[in-house]
Amino acid sequence: MRCTAIRKIMIATDGSENAINAIDCGIGLAKANGAEVKAIYVIPSDNIPVMLSDLWVKALDDKLKEEGLKATEYVVAAGKSQGVDVEPFVINAKTTRDGIIDFARENNIDLIVIGTLGRTGFSHVLLGSVAESVVRYSKKRVLVVP
Repeated sequence: MRCTAIRKIMIATDGSENAINAIDCGIGLAKANGAEVKAIYVIPSDNIPVMLSDLWVKALDDKLKEEGLKATEYVVAAGKSQGVDVEPFVINAKTTRDGIIDFARENNIDLIVIGTLGRTGFSHVLLGSVAESVVRYSKKRVLVVP
């Protein structure tokens, strides 16, 4: 892979406090490179139990969309404070990893910025290590920020 200029940066966020370092780093890189920024929050369908009724699934999806909007708006505000425009996206995908990788490919992203630790406890058990999985399977450059 040739090392080319960084013109499009994607910052993946899960809304956790641990994502703040990755957000700050991504915004700083965008400012230094004059890059566009896309902030994404992925709602993974593989974590929604199939035994839930349609009503519960809709309520859960609505709650996750609300979380996603809050998380991506945080990135928008962080960018604004540094003079960097950020376009927010809340997307659905089979897995968080697939959502991040597919979005990066479909939007010609040059660099994916993601934190090493996201949610902890039960959510972490369900999601596994998203950052590790993105590094392993992405064809795009990935910056993992502790």
